Amino acid sequence: MDRKEKNELIGSLPVPGKSTGGEDIAGQVTGVVLAGGSSRRMGFNKALIQFGPEKLLERVVALVKKAFTGVILVANEPDKYAYLGLPVVGDIYPGRGPLAGIHAGLCAAPTPYIFVVACDMPFIDPGLALYLSRQAPGFDVVVVRDGPYLEPLFAVYGKGCLGAIESILRSKNRARVVDFFPDVRVKYIERRDLSGFAGVDRVFTNINTPQDLERALHILK
Repeated sequence: MDRKEKNELIGSLPVPGKSTGGEDIAGQVTGVVLAGGSSRRMGFNKALIQFGPEKLLERVVALVKKAFTGVILVANEPDKYAYLGLPVVGDIYPGRGPLAGIHAGLCAAPTPYIFVVACDMPFIDPGLALYLSRQAPGFDVVVVRDGPYLEPLFAVYGKGCLGAIESILRSKNRARVVDFFPDVRVKYIERRDLSGFAGVDRVFTNINTPQDLERALHILK
């Protein structure tokens, strides 16, 4: 999808509430797919499991490419993913979980923002990713909130986050993604306001266990 098509997609999105940001926001955002998890609960590398006609990671990357021209993969075993033809970067702070992956993606991205997606979310919506990205100007993070729960692995992060993230990573061996949120400008998008997006109820589905995989394959079929 070229820039013109992306802008047309942005313009056609349902807008649940007033959005901000320029129409060319897709050019200011790099898609970042996190594939560096240990997959402990799955028991094997879930990024490379077969999911319908393609591997799970391949499906996620293809969906992210529909929204953003530039895509970076964050993984600590780059040789396994070289066949995708994407830039692959490793964690600068290895073993620190998804927050370290977000940090690596921000450091590597040539754009002021990144849109982060976990590799185990097979039903992500490129249109919703673009909508959230449009909310980014003036903020460091744009994240969906559902009551007390946040969706930090389908969210926008800006370069302004780097200092706060680095401070957390230097001080904690294992930090939650949200630990740095109090130190930056966060825009919360209420999940109930996203009902205009088709399939939003399954967008945040992720696969951590064999049972999750079975349910996701049922949805796919």
